[in-house]
Amino acid sequence: MISHARIEKNVILMLVLTLLTVSIGGLVEIVPLFTIESTIEKVEGVRPYSPLEQMGRNIYIREGCYTCHSQMIRPFRDEVERYGHYSLAAESMYDHPFQWGSKRTGPDLARVGGKYSNEWQAVHLVDPRGVVPESVMPPYGFLARRALRAADIAEHLKTLRKVGVPYTDEMIANAAADLAAQAAPDADVAGLLARYPKAATGDFDGDPERLTEMDALIAYLQMLGRLVDFSAAPAGGIRQ
Repeated sequence: MISHARIEKNVILMLVLTLLTVSIGGLVEIVPLFTIESTIEKVEGVRPYSPLEQMGRNIYIREGCYTCHSQMIRPFRDEVERYGHYSLAAESMYDHPFQWGSKRTGPDLARVGGKYSNEWQAVHLVDPRGVVPESVMPPYGFLARRALRAADIAEHLKTLRKVGVPYTDEMIANAAADLAAQAAPDADVAGLLARYPKAATGDFDGDPERLTEMDALIAYLQMLGRLVDFSAAPAGGIRQ
């Protein structure tokens, strides 16, 4: 057996043994991953974003919303009591990039879907302090004045499919129609809801005559946390 004194006095020997130890540890951690189909446990209800939600997510990222709002509830009692069930890895499996975040100037948004009405969300984006007096969020009223540019939405979904998002040929073929139907109050949304269950539908920004960036952003916010049924979760939402 090599004594510690000999190892500590021989730099090359220490380096070799260190590399050997790290290599063995790495193999123990990595090799088992190749024996399973996925490291993310699939959860019923998780689906790709609808075309309108995806465009809203793009706007969310473009405007830097993730710098103040995380989308990851940690499995601690104070967090689940405030925000809801702790976040699951599967909920972000189709995110490119994910929006977990590391800072909360504002509240976590992982479960914000359906918590407020479309009208509240629109007012909040136009004048944050009009509904939350202590808010330091800047106004985003300009989103309601910008027409949503989504002529390339089908190509966008095709690109996401290449990185693993399971958009079907049917979803891609109906991308433009689904995008328009989701924000149209009187549209037939049966096909949309069959492809994207639990998608929020109807006018989002208060102006049903125009499809705007605010429509897309609110559609995205209204689906966050609504796809998975947590009614059977343990009391308090804490991992057992």
